[in-house]
Amino acid sequence: MTSDVKHPPVRVWDLQTRAFHWLLATAVIGLVITAKVGGNAMIWHMRLGLVVLALLSFRIVWGLVGGRWSRFASFTYAPGTVWRYLRGDHRPGDHFEVGHSPLGAFSVFALIALLLVQVGTGLIADDEIATIGPLNRYVATATGIAATGWHKGYGQWILLGLIGLHIVAIAVYKLRGKNLVTPMITGDKPLPASVPATQDSLANRGLAAVLLLACAALAVWIARLGT
Repeated sequence: MTSDVKHPPVRVWDLQTRAFHWLLATAVIGLVITAKVGGNAMIWHMRLGLVVLALLSFRIVWGLVGGRWSRFASFTYAPGTVWRYLRGDHRPGDHFEVGHSPLGAFSVFALIALLLVQVGTGLIADDEIATIGPLNRYVATATGIAATGWHKGYGQWILLGLIGLHIVAIAVYKLRGKNLVTPMITGDKPLPASVPATQDSLANRGLAAVLLLACAALAVWIARLGT
């Protein structure tokens, strides 16, 4: 196999995707800490939950209109393709190692889905002490209590488990000589020149800024429903 050193850097992750990744990681860490601290920290837990809602909303939209390797279409694989990947049958044009591999794609989709569930249950939760989600008034009492139980129980632990697997996978790739962290910081990967670069122009960044503002406005509007 040709060494990565011989390949030129190719822009894979646009600035928006990189910013989303690190902002989401920071917000989730904050959510875990504030949930464990409890008390007045729950105010920040709710605020960070709304930040995550805005970020996830943005990522879903960006997955449709963003840069080439950030689009869901670039890492949505058919079952047969996943099976080939697991067997090591890589064909020209697969680009498994450019953006998200099939296993990486599963991790991304699973994390997004579970975070959406956690945010959704948090919005309608009621811990029957001092914290009530802004949308709790729109659901039955039993639904709010059930959502709280999931949010604080299975949902929390499954999410932590997925995050742990994500970190372990990054470490395993690192041991195998594949650095996944640096490209998510710089945006570039050493790849064959034939690999198409993602779109990371000022126009794309401007579009992302508008979309992010719209998603933030949505999160603020949802928060105000509870006042």
